[in-house]
Amino acid sequence: MSRAILVTGPARSGKSEWAETLAEGMSLPVTYIATAQRNPEDVEWQQRIETHRQRRPTHWQTLEVPIDLAAIVRSASARHCLLVDSLGTWIANFLDRDGETWEKTEAEFLASLTQTAANVILVAEETGWGVIPAYPIGRTFRDRLGTLVRRVGAISNPVYLVAGGHVLNLSALGSPIHIDRGKLAQSERTMDR
Repeated sequence: MSRAILVTGPARSGKSEWAETLAEGMSLPVTYIATAQRNPEDVEWQQRIETHRQRRPTHWQTLEVPIDLAAIVRSASARHCLLVDSLGTWIANFLDRDGETWEKTEAEFLASLTQTAANVILVAEETGWGVIPAYPIGRTFRDRLGTLVRRVGAISNPVYLVAGGHVLNLSALGSPIHIDRGKLAQSERTMDR
């Protein structure tokens, strides 16, 4: 059974800070899983990474895992908390991969969440609340992230939405949508064409 918690919301909403608060409150050893890939040529990106690093407690372990997230999640111990920040950045690392490769990667990751003994807190961006991107890679990112967040949300409890600096427990306030995964996968393949 999954021991996943999902924290989702728009940019700069406070979702990472809320996820960090949840992790600290578990009173377990925390491993912060950074999905970002460092790019020394992008000074602004490096500053963002450094801001996140400075905010974390010094006793937390940090692992940079831009690709093989499923293996890390699957192998974590029961007396441990993983904080994965973020799913959107992780997906961005796969945008050069075809749909079939991504579907396999996504399935392995979702399976790892149901197989792990650890507590896993996942941070995810909400990008689909605006206009449809005008370019194919933007649509691919938005669609992959939206689908993954929905699937992670289906196996997470609780699911939090952070917006405007406020936290809502969606698991307490709302009802999950139960869908036929076969139909969802078929409709996604149709949209990708």
